[in-house]
Amino acid sequence: MSTSAEIIDVPLLIVGGGIAGLATALGLARKGRPAHVIERAPEFGEVGAGIQLAPNAMAVLDSLGVMDAIMKDAVLPQKKRYMDAVTGEEIGTVDLGPEFVEHYGYPYVVTHRADLHGALLEGCRASDLVTLETNREVLRAENLPDGRAKVVCADGTEYVADAVVGADGLRSAIRPLIVEDEPVPSEYVAYRGTVPIEMVPADAVETPMVLCWLGPHMHLIQYPLRGGKLYNNVAVFRSDFHSPDHENWGTEEELDARFGLCCDKVREAGQYLNREIRWPMYDREPVTTWTSGAVSLIGDAAHPMLQYLAQGGAQSLDDSLAMVDALVTEPNVEAAFKTFEARRAPHTGNIQRLARVAGELFHIDGVGRALRNYSFKDHNPTDYENLDWMFMPLSVAGDTRNYPY
Repeated sequence: MSTSAEIIDVPLLIVGGGIAGLATALGLARKGRPAHVIERAPEFGEVGAGIQLAPNAMAVLDSLGVMDAIMKDAVLPQKKRYMDAVTGEEIGTVDLGPEFVEHYGYPYVVTHRADLHGALLEGCRASDLVTLETNREVLRAENLPDGRAKVVCADGTEYVADAVVGADGLRSAIRPLIVEDEPVPSEYVAYRGTVPIEMVPADAVETPMVLCWLGPHMHLIQYPLRGGKLYNNVAVFRSDFHSPDHENWGTEEELDARFGLCCDKVREAGQYLNREIRWPMYDREPVTTWTSGAVSLIGDAAHPMLQYLAQGGAQSLDDSLAMVDALVTEPNVEAAFKTFEARRAPHTGNIQRLARVAGELFHIDGVGRALRNYSFKDHNPTDYENLDWMFMPLSVAGDTRNYPY
């Protein structure tokens, strides 16, 4: 396809080649519908390391025909264990074993983001109905008088489509057409690191699990990747020096000071982190409107959320399923987008709000920390009642979500 300034006509344009965009394109292709995906980067790829995939995500991946590819290198943790980062004592556990799988119909999986993205990308490349294009920096989208939509790129190229799906993430160029807002800084920053499993003490990996160390204004997440060959570490803490006016916050020195108050196992994890890159954490306020005419948002472009519930990727996949269902079922694009929005926005808004609350619970100090630990000490590891509203596959739960909070 030519890279000169021109007008390109496509039936459906997806802006953004991440998880949400590729899953939507692949889902449409499996229903016999074409999609053209444009990506800002020079090549399709995924930044980051590990991702947790709850059963709702696995059900979507199964429907897309990529679950077997993902399971080749994935790890099935047997439990999710919450620990006090200061004392090293257990707070509570969620059993992810056979009873969990029987309850939801799918396992809880941890995998490398690149492996998930790669499986979706290969699925798209194998389809004659998906076309992929890189080096397309999008400036804006607009609705046209004829009911179609236009997307304008930095090099002057314009795409005209019957439908435009904005899957371009937290700092979406499509979102300003629909809602004028800005990302909300959480004042927290993450450092990540993936190391060979041999670097990790044997007792930490003898049973595959997701370890969640919770401490004052910090937490650490650990789990194995790539069939148990790698160990993923994500260290998160609140910076006392956060400022919108400079970037000298969330430094290595702050990281070491915050984690220096923790137990030995948490402090030792500092050696596993890549200190050259830090990841400031943002979300946006939940909104109920994701669509305008022939344009709709999906995934992080619609509902960026803090990572504390490990549902960002899963909700993007759920979005893709609902989006495809709406576009295939409803012949009118605007009506389809409104159907998709009505089905998904209330649910993801609840998760955005609860993710913030979960962050407060993770990072609480003083009496609150003691009360948190005490309240979970008698938790039944196989009681999934409060997880059903998030984890139950969308194909099973439908539009009914028993939001318990």
